[in-house]
Amino acid sequence: MNDIKLMEMNLPGDLKNLSFDECRTLCKEIRGILVRTVSRTGGHLASNLGVVELTLAIHRVFNSPEDKIVWDVGHQTYTHKILTGRLDRFSTLRQENGISGFPKPNESEHDSFVSGHSSTSVSVACGIAEAMKLENQNNHAVAVIGDGALTGGLAYEGLNNAGKSHTNLIVILNHNDMSISRNVGALAKYLSNIRNKEGYLNTKNAVDHVLKKTPVVGTPISKVLSASKTAIKGVVLKGNTIFEDLGFEYLGPVDGHDIEELENVLKTAQSMHKPVLVHVNTVKGKGYAPAERNPGEYHGISRFDIATGNPEVSSSDSFSSEFGRELAELAENNEKICAVTAAMKYGTGLQFFAERFKERFFDVGIAEQHAVTYCAGLAGMGYLPVFAVYSSFLQRAYDQVFHDAALSGIHMVLGIDRAGFVGEDGETHQGLFDVSMLTSIPGITIFSPSGYDELKYDLNQALNDYKGLVCLRYPRGRDCRASESEKKKFEDYTFETREGSKALLVSYGRVAENTRKAGTELENEYGINCDVLKLNKIYPFSDEMVKRAAGYETVFFFEEGMKNGGIGEHLMTSVVYEGFRGKYILTAVEGFVKQASVNSQMKKYGLDMESIAEKVKKELSGE
Repeated sequence: MNDIKLMEMNLPGDLKNLSFDECRTLCKEIRGILVRTVSRTGGHLASNLGVVELTLAIHRVFNSPEDKIVWDVGHQTYTHKILTGRLDRFSTLRQENGISGFPKPNESEHDSFVSGHSSTSVSVACGIAEAMKLENQNNHAVAVIGDGALTGGLAYEGLNNAGKSHTNLIVILNHNDMSISRNVGALAKYLSNIRNKEGYLNTKNAVDHVLKKTPVVGTPISKVLSASKTAIKGVVLKGNTIFEDLGFEYLGPVDGHDIEELENVLKTAQSMHKPVLVHVNTVKGKGYAPAERNPGEYHGISRFDIATGNPEVSSSDSFSSEFGRELAELAENNEKICAVTAAMKYGTGLQFFAERFKERFFDVGIAEQHAVTYCAGLAGMGYLPVFAVYSSFLQRAYDQVFHDAALSGIHMVLGIDRAGFVGEDGETHQGLFDVSMLTSIPGITIFSPSGYDELKYDLNQALNDYKGLVCLRYPRGRDCRASESEKKKFEDYTFETREGSKALLVSYGRVAENTRKAGTELENEYGINCDVLKLNKIYPFSDEMVKRAAGYETVFFFEEGMKNGGIGEHLMTSVVYEGFRGKYILTAVEGFVKQASVNSQMKKYGLDMESIAEKVKKELSGE
């Protein structure tokens, strides 16, 4: 078995013709493909290495696309993509115009649903299974969900309804004790207790075998023998699992790297024609030693050297890490400051806080809704909570931000990480919607610093000088500019003026530096003078700033965010109310943004320095 043979196969159908020995060989080779490809493209490695056998078993037992496979989060679908005819394009993984790192139905008929966020699979599969039942189809809906995703509330809403559905629904619980960081909470402990009882399935299978071989004389003996299975399970697991109480047939735990055992249990689940939960134990990072040793680091990784496992570009500084370090420093002198994460301690830079103030650090799992309301509870008792969360994941907690935080008037801080373009993760992860979402909520304050020192200054202000709900949004990656003086007092906004200017260029965040450079380019190369307004506190606006902006003949606004409901639109409305009757030109994002490098995305949407300068030049010179 080699890659060429794999490419020649009619996938996924031909997988059913392989022997178990050939399957084991194929799994080794797939792991080699995963490591080689991700070392060049970056991506989610550890999670994909952990589900190679499971993915192969699913495709050997079920018939995709007639049977629908729904992957929770979707970052673990690389083997699925290889086994569904995309090996020839796999080298383009996460690249511009290449295949996505997540399931996309418009990419393949085998991708049954778009996914990039956690805890959605059970609800989706439950709906699919119900539709199949209405259509009198005998196919199955298979949801693959990790134990990390089971810390999200939506998963339980799905399980609560799915267990009573009487449909061909199979939920596969991929249990590796990890989400991105190590799993936390009572559920993690509960599942780990079950994980360590692999003897249950083997014992149950043995009892099944005995029952089938035992002559049954009348109904009473049959009932006694059936009850003995339940009794044996009770000895091993000390009663029903939560999944059986919710209406599922429970099978497991099974070894997620034993292809034969996996296929046996999946075939059993398939034959039941009712909601079944299959509990599978896997090792995140399986088969690549650096990823097995440190699965959190290899959950999502940039390009790396295969021999050493070291990333090509290593940097200890980023907006995330600077935010985390500064928060820890401020907490040194304020015992009321608490830090909260939704399973993203390292991704949001809160490891520094956690190391120094363990008792004031809280990881609530993949539960952003709970995190916001939990912070509201802390704030109501006089504490000062800071919830650091990716912009795209904050979307799931809109109601809690509105109802539990802003409406109640409590003082808390949202550190909104990965704001703006995020690059290769694509549509599901772009941090482009938080501004439009948050500015619809009364009483909110939003900062968007463009550099590390401004970030630190804003965080200090948010904690000490403001009340209510205060947000700091900052991009993924590093600040590549020279550092400002840490003693500098940053303003809410700054004007850079040029003699005779009748045009104003406005921006915020990392686009502000491109806009500033464009202003200099226009002056030096073309003799076009424009004033430049940089916003730091982007919402609400200062009355003085709005009055001043309304005095220009032409206003250009450049925004790394959605046009609808963005800061550019809000400013346009404000200056019109102030009497502005000039020309207002807004450059911002419309629609969902596909995967590409951040630089490519900036250029495509007209937010790089060259595009800004060119747009202003054409407009003001009448070209």
